[in-house]
Amino acid sequence: MSDPIRHECGIAVVRLKKPLGYYHTKYGNALYGFDALQALMQKVRNRGQDGFGFGCCKLDMPAGLPYMFRERSTESVERIGQVFEGLRKDMKRIARRINDQRKEERHQEGREYIAFEDDPAAIKREFEMAGEIYVGHLRYGTCGDFGKGALHPYVRRTTWPTRTLMVMGNFNLTNTNELNQIMMKRGQHPVFGTDTQSVLEEIGFQLDEAHTHLYHTIRDAGVQGEQIPAQISQQLDVHQVIERSAEKWDGGYAIVGVIGNGDLFAMRDPNGIRPCFYYENDEMLVMASERVALMSVFGLEENQIHELPPAHVMVVKADGQVSLKPYRPIGEHKPCSFECIYFSRGNDSAIYRQRKALGEELVPQVVKAIDNDFEHTVLSFIPNTAETAYFGFLDGLRKARRSVVKDALLEMLKDGHFDAEDEKRLDDLVLRNWPRAEKIALKDIKMRTFIAQESGRDALVSGSYDITYGVVTPQDNLVVIDDSIVRGTTLKKSLLRILARTNPKRIIVCSTAPQIRYPDCYGIDMAELGKFIAFQAATALLRERGMAHVIRETYLACKAELKKPKEEMRNAVKAIYAPFTDEEISAKIAQMIAPEETPWHGEVKVIYQTIPGLHNALGAEYGDWYFSGDYPTPGGYAVVNNSFILYYENKGGRAHEALL
Repeated sequence: MSDPIRHECGIAVVRLKKPLGYYHTKYGNALYGFDALQALMQKVRNRGQDGFGFGCCKLDMPAGLPYMFRERSTESVERIGQVFEGLRKDMKRIARRINDQRKEERHQEGREYIAFEDDPAAIKREFEMAGEIYVGHLRYGTCGDFGKGALHPYVRRTTWPTRTLMVMGNFNLTNTNELNQIMMKRGQHPVFGTDTQSVLEEIGFQLDEAHTHLYHTIRDAGVQGEQIPAQISQQLDVHQVIERSAEKWDGGYAIVGVIGNGDLFAMRDPNGIRPCFYYENDEMLVMASERVALMSVFGLEENQIHELPPAHVMVVKADGQVSLKPYRPIGEHKPCSFECIYFSRGNDSAIYRQRKALGEELVPQVVKAIDNDFEHTVLSFIPNTAETAYFGFLDGLRKARRSVVKDALLEMLKDGHFDAEDEKRLDDLVLRNWPRAEKIALKDIKMRTFIAQESGRDALVSGSYDITYGVVTPQDNLVVIDDSIVRGTTLKKSLLRILARTNPKRIIVCSTAPQIRYPDCYGIDMAELGKFIAFQAATALLRERGMAHVIRETYLACKAELKKPKEEMRNAVKAIYAPFTDEEISAKIAQMIAPEETPWHGEVKVIYQTIPGLHNALGAEYGDWYFSGDYPTPGGYAVVNNSFILYYENKGGRAHEALL
């Protein structure tokens, strides 16, 4: 993806089902879960660059000893290993201290010496990150603060384990303001900030309610105080807590929580927008945002891994009992299409096939754009993440060419003879005009340009790419595949200027995603409508054609929509695009991103995936609201209308934050 986009976060969960001594005996490692969490987090590190955090919960800790711990860091995710290694060094220091004590005790009292490293019970007691439940989070923030305080997991501490709560997730809620209002009407005092804080406080409130009810019931039945916590833990209905907490939530989410008594829960939004996968055997239950992470870390086959169903919550009680139940009615299944286009790791077999299919769907438009002249066309891709779609694109071109050759051969053989003219035509068909695939742009320096601040990113892009000289001629079309074109800024200021050095007749940029016309509000940093190049093109066309009144009318329509109950709102912003065809908007985009102040004077053309092509490649169920404006939840319509109002009033910020 040539434009910088922040996106949904990554989650990782390891829930051990056996005592630590089991893993010490079988694997020689009482910290088996700790090591597994690190491996999982490193496998989903592509999902976060703002920082990371992880937590540990210990089962059955005696009163007086801590049982829940958290570590957070604003370091680059590439340093996850160093943070984990730092904790292992702490473990080694603890081991040296305790081993020295034990050696002294053996010398003075004749006690049996057991090394700390061979004592799982001591490891669990002394080392903070030795427990049975681990949760990890990688943050790619789309709203709120970007400091350490904004990193997951969030923790709510009390003196009761069954009221202590740790929460993390991959999500955006569209109605945080509504949720805060509900809390205030109860008499609570929420601190306005992120939707994560709202989720933590709402679950915490419902947890308090359930706990208080159980406490009074059990106490009034005559149970002694020391025995009450165990009975509360046993009877606590986590499913009911989640059912009550999430009743009003609107958004896309995969949320994981740990209660201090050792109950674990994981839930997914009713539309399945955000991803979550899990694997379970008799030793552990593990979860991650991406299936391939579980496959790689634990050596699993694809069919061994399950997707957490939408609108369901999985609960693992402290005693190891697992349940999976719906907490709300299931909505229309609308998984995020950008998972397939760009975000998820491409070595997942399903993602790989979908990306290839996205490339293949572009073939008819490209063949038309070059007038079937492959002899004077060079095919390539930029950036590197578009490589898989490029392979699919080439496969599609080969199929198209073989079909042309086959049809021509059948036509030649119709009359039953093959003459010299046919032979010449066959030579032209078979030996000429075949697709020319070349590596034109390549990363010369390993720079993570997509995480740089926008102000300095163009220079980074220019410095990190180089081109292959002597392949493209002034008579050639240069076709490059891109994942998606969101803002067009990097193409205009950097990439097209780089590609123009090859001096082609025409540069054709092909996006495997359709035109991004509408903001996202479910976990991707695409909320400022005025920054989208497709929106800029449409509004420019309106002004050029004397239709600027449509912009004002849309503003008034958006304000009227926001006065309605959100369940009755419609997307008034569709009026901006309605007067134009996709091709007209693409042509205007090409004009807007053409590089300026360069010696090159060739033509720029832009081709976008069609929405039907997107669904052909990914599946009919995949969400397309970024392209179509048809949102899967009512809150999406509030966000899109508010986003246009912010644009019109020349106010910055993300629309869902402005609704807070």
